[in-house]
Amino acid sequence: LDAIAITDHDTVAGVATAQGRASKLSIQVIPGIEVSSTYGTTDVHVLGYFVDPRSAVLLEHGRVAGFRRAERMREMIERLDRMKVKISYGAVMDEAGPEGVVIGRPHLAKALVKAGYAQSVWDAFERLIGNESEAFVPTHLLEPAEAVNLVLEAGGIPLWAHPPGQLVDSLLPLLLEAGLRGLEVYRPRSKKTDVIRLESICKANGLLMSGGSDWHNPRSGRALGDFYVQGHEIEDLLNAGGL
Repeated sequence: LDAIAITDHDTVAGVATAQGRASKLSIQVIPGIEVSSTYGTTDVHVLGYFVDPRSAVLLEHGRVAGFRRAERMREMIERLDRMKVKISYGAVMDEAGPEGVVIGRPHLAKALVKAGYAQSVWDAFERLIGNESEAFVPTHLLEPAEAVNLVLEAGGIPLWAHPPGQLVDSLLPLLLEAGLRGLEVYRPRSKKTDVIRLESICKANGLLMSGGSDWHNPRSGRALGDFYVQGHEIEDLLNAGGL
């Protein structure tokens, strides 16, 4: 492993720690973020590579996003309680871990598994906290163009994370107008046909390409190192970031 990008959802809190540890291993850490936004009812995530982790706009975004997600989590817990599913906010925070982590449904799912209400994280989403569930509460997030602008303001390079095929044709022009620089092309669950299509779109529009493991935690079902991106696949992105 030569380099790794830390792109946590709506926070740069983990970048400094990663850089400190990686320096002892001769690994380059690319500071980044994954900014959450919504387009209608669809989540749109914008990756920001080479951002300034001390950027005031990013830190403020993290503060606001953290507050909104905490409020959303409390409401979801209240709805679960009405469904006779008893889980505490503290139990969810225990799963979220150290201060600075942006709390989300995966943490709630793990708490539900630990409390015996679900067999797995997937089961928790499927039966209790998925988008169609009684407990679901939508997150009030940025518009996709605002997410792109946020990354640009923080000195970063914005790319669209795991772009859903059905949205690319309609949303890409709007994101390009906002300043989007590329697409995340290489992912563990991507079909070869999807990769070829995204590569073609990037080449046709002069866009940068990136890839990532989307590795969230040790219990995600994939071992660390199961998926990685070859340097030549993201050479233009690395060059754009000065590496």
